[in-house]
Amino acid sequence: MKKYVGRILILMICVQPISFLSLNAQDSVHVNLSKAIEIALSENPNIRIANRNIEAKKYYKSEQIASLFPSISLSSSYQRTVKKQKMTMQFGGNDMEIEVGTSNNYAAGINFSLPLVAAPTWFNLKLSELDVNLAIESARASKISLVNEIKKAYYTMLLAKDSYQVLLINYANVELNAKTVLDKYNQGMASEFDKLRTEVQVKNQKPQIISAKSTVELATMMLKVLIGVDINEPIIFDGQLADYESELQNYQTISANTLNLSGNSDLKQLDIAQKQLEMSQKLIKSAACPTLAFSGNYQYMTMANDFKFSNYNWFPYSTVGLSLQVPILSWVGTSYKIKQSKLSIANLQDQKQFLEKNLRVGISNSMMNIDNAIEELASNKETMMQAEEAYNIVQKQFEVGMATWLDLNSAELAMTQSRLLYHQSIYNFLTAKTELENILGNE
Repeated sequence: MKKYVGRILILMICVQPISFLSLNAQDSVHVNLSKAIEIALSENPNIRIANRNIEAKKYYKSEQIASLFPSISLSSSYQRTVKKQKMTMQFGGNDMEIEVGTSNNYAAGINFSLPLVAAPTWFNLKLSELDVNLAIESARASKISLVNEIKKAYYTMLLAKDSYQVLLINYANVELNAKTVLDKYNQGMASEFDKLRTEVQVKNQKPQIISAKSTVELATMMLKVLIGVDINEPIIFDGQLADYESELQNYQTISANTLNLSGNSDLKQLDIAQKQLEMSQKLIKSAACPTLAFSGNYQYMTMANDFKFSNYNWFPYSTVGLSLQVPILSWVGTSYKIKQSKLSIANLQDQKQFLEKNLRVGISNSMMNIDNAIEELASNKETMMQAEEAYNIVQKQFEVGMATWLDLNSAELAMTQSRLLYHQSIYNFLTAKTELENILGNE
């Protein structure tokens, strides 16, 4: 008990006071946990970046599909003959030189090609499809991680707010007790030492109240940053940890060995990465396979020695054909690439096994924390009720002079500690449950 109370008090004392934002209650927006998650999924920049990555991968996949369609292009050329080629022929035993060709040569037409057998293109298409799946899974991982962080931040804010309320109630009790001692002192029923002790106790409570108030404000600002809104937005986050008490009471304990890791995003991404490596291996092999393409062109050509375009005669020219390429020596380097790919796949499989073992440890730890929190809540709630009852009894005894100030102070401290531990138990359960959902990949 002292360990948890000490942590909370240290957190409150260490944080420097921060002035509260002046919020108008009428202009403030009330937000609960589900609404905070909804805002974050629409405003958080990481989610928008992940969605853009998915779109980019889809465009790349469409680009790969387009490579399977015929490619058509227009072409034109002009050549000016600077020095015409000469040919020598014999006529009647005499050599005769003849210039061949014309000064101007024009050509214009359309070309097309269609891959018929191109294994690398098909494997590239399948790789791009895996890239899309990996981007989608990465976006899902970002969403799960963001929801996990928001839930933890929300529960931390509720813990700070509930702890602040507990200290406010404690402060009110201390003030009331100080007034009672002052009345007794004025009536001669209490010593000046008791009066001074109660006044010092009241003053000692104020730094804790200020620190607790600052902690609430800091936790609220951090939550606003996570959901993607300005820290000056007039938002009031609703709820308290006691609202989740029924969730602890109705929680059904599950064996850690029965939980399935099929939804874990890290494992899914490793599975997709392994498929990519296997597909890359097939792509390496396909690069050494023959390729067959169908191509053709239709052109018009003309040749002339002048620039009288109206007198030009254009002649059509067209061809169609098949182009076959058979690599001969490519297997020399391909075999080494395949060996490298196999080693990469083996490394990835080891990483996956190691990750799965760590995830199992994380599941066991979360389940243990959940069980401990449930047991602690039952004990702390009973202790809190007993401490409150004891405080009420001691307070009445103190008013009639049957109990000392030390008795009242001890009962008050025990009640404050029990209330803080009650809220801490609920917080421990919620954070452990959130971590478990994050490991399992629950959305």
